[in-house]
Parts: sequence; C-alpha cells; structure tokens
Amino acid sequence: MSTTTLERPAAAPKGASPFVPELVYFEPAALEYPKGKRIMEWVEKTGIPYRMTTSHNRITNLPGESELEQYKIAKRTLVVGLRKTLKFDTSKPSAEYAIPIATGCMGHCHYCYLQTTLGAKPYIRVYVNTDEIIEAARKYIVERAPEVTRFEAACTSDPVGLEPITGSLAELIEFMADQEHGRLRFVTKFHHVDSLLDLRHNGHTRIRFSVNDKYVIKHFEPSTSRFEDRIEAAAKIARAGYPLGFIVAPIIWHDGWEDGYAELFASLAEALPQEAHTGLTFELIQHRFTKTAKGVIEKRYPKTKLEMDIEKRKYKWGRWGQGKYVYPDEQADALRMFISERIFDHFPDATIDYFT
Repeated sequence: MSTTTLERPAAAPKGASPFVPELVYFEPAALEYPKGKRIMEWVEKTGIPYRMTTSHNRITNLPGESELEQYKIAKRTLVVGLRKTLKFDTSKPSAEYAIPIATGCMGHCHYCYLQTTLGAKPYIRVYVNTDEIIEAARKYIVERAPEVTRFEAACTSDPVGLEPITGSLAELIEFMADQEHGRLRFVTKFHHVDSLLDLRHNGHTRIRFSVNDKYVIKHFEPSTSRFEDRIEAAAKIARAGYPLGFIVAPIIWHDGWEDGYAELFASLAEALPQEAHTGLTFELIQHRFTKTAKGVIEKRYPKTKLEMDIEKRKYKWGRWGQGKYVYPDEQADALRMFISERIFDHFPDATIDYFT
C-alpha cells in the first residue's frame, strides 16, 4: 500500500502550489482509518484549523458573511469522511463507472458542471475508506469479465490536486496494475504528478490532461496549473510509461479561436517527447450549459466573460430529460473539423475518442 508524507509546500505562484485547505472538517469515523489519522496528524502539524462534523454531506456552519463569501471559503475547505455508498455511477462516454475517491475541486473554472452538480456543497470531500472502494471496484471487474471495465476517477473532482494529501490515486494505480480486466482513467488541470511517476502501473492507467487555448485558460480557469506546467507534467507521465491523453474542454467559440486552438496543438507537439505521440488519445467537448448553471455561474462569478446567450445556442436533450445549450450545428461542426484537422496534422497516429 502506498503512503504519502504530508508537508506544507513552499511558496509558489498562485495556482501552482499544491492545495492546502484553510479549514478542515473530520467525520469521527474517518479517524478510525489509517488515512484519516494521517491527514489529522498533518492538519495538526501544519496548524490548519479543524472541526468535527457528523456527516461529510452536512457542513452547515461555514464562515462567511454572504453567500458568495461562503462559496469562496468552501472552495478552500476540506472535509475528510467515509464513502458510504459503494454503488458506482456510470461514466459514459469516458468509462463504464466512476470510482469515487473525492468530491469537489479547488479550481475556480467558471464553466464547470460541478457548479450545479454539487449545488450548495462546493466544499472538497475526500474519502479515507479506499480499501472498501477498491474492493467494490474489484467486484465490478469480476462481474463484467472477460470484458475490460474502465473506471473514471475524476468525474466529481480533480484527484491530482488532492493527491499530496490523500495518496488515493497511488493506491488505485497499483491496484489496477494487477487487474487483467480493469483499467483506471483520470483527468487533471494540475501538474502535481511526481509521486505517481515511479509507481507500478503496468500500463493500466491512462492519465489525461485538460488543455485549452490561452484565452480560455486565462479568463475561465483560475486556481489551476498553468498550461506550460500541465504540458511539462504530461511529458513526465509519458516518460514514466503511462498511456497519455488530452481532453480539450470546453471548446469555446470566441474571437480568434482558430488561431488560439492552432497554437494549442502546435505547442503540444513541440513540448511532448516523441514517446508521448504513440497511443495518444483526445476527447473533445464543446461548451454547454443549463439554465440553472447559467444562473449559478453569473452569481458566483459576476464579472465572467463566459458567453451564455441562450438565443445563440441550440438546445440538446440529455439522458435524464434535462437539456443543455450547445453551439448550433454549423458552429459545432466548424469547431470539430478544425480541431480534428489540427490534431491529426501534429499527431497523425492519435485517436479522437469522441466529440460531444
């Protein structure tokens, strides 16, 4: 079992240093697990204020004079608890199942679907009963064998940003290395991957990095790693032998988007080592939003430049009877064609898994 030594990171540019919460809550039962005890020791040593809570789902006394202030504080609050529901959600098209090791993210991406998915619970939750979560994953693998079962670890969080605290990804990677019919996947906007480089992974974990053009990163992705840092981390992952991928999301139509996305793929091709070009995958997701998300985003980021004009969009029905606003077909097709061509210009052997 992998272990992680927790230390307060040295000062670094905003968005570049590993996440250190300003307030931590613990479920009492979490302290009965080795990981919970280890995190508590780190919290006490680091001098981070902490409180006890009966449930990670009910944090009701967050400080802050206004709703917006409470939201900002919540994004710097860590809750340490147990994952009680071990029935995994599906995670199409990325994987068969979402494997739940954390919920919530320290990033402030304006467009993120977690804005509405997490609702009034934007604080960050980590689960210390990873042995039980891994055992549940093993059962799913056995049920579907001999088919390969893929697990997505980043559906409701960015686990790389939390890895210095939890070590949970290392545990999943080493577990999945031994699974003939199991595979792990996760995506990140953070570059803190050094602790993953020497792990035994057996090529069973695909690590993907979320990338975008400079306009999108500058205006809509505060508190995440810089593009250059993400690409440097991707090169490290490739050299460590992991299967590598990129998610370009959300693809946003803006003035100069063609130049911006052309520059993105040229920069990727220049920065990545040659071994990273083999087996490379891309997932392409155009910007979309719901009416509910629009209201939440405009309240939380009142100065956002994110375009959410319903009159300029096409309504697309979703799986559960709820629809989203996407680009009209003509714009969506233009984005898909242009970006696909740029990908194959620079990475002729790459695979585009989907455009949605």
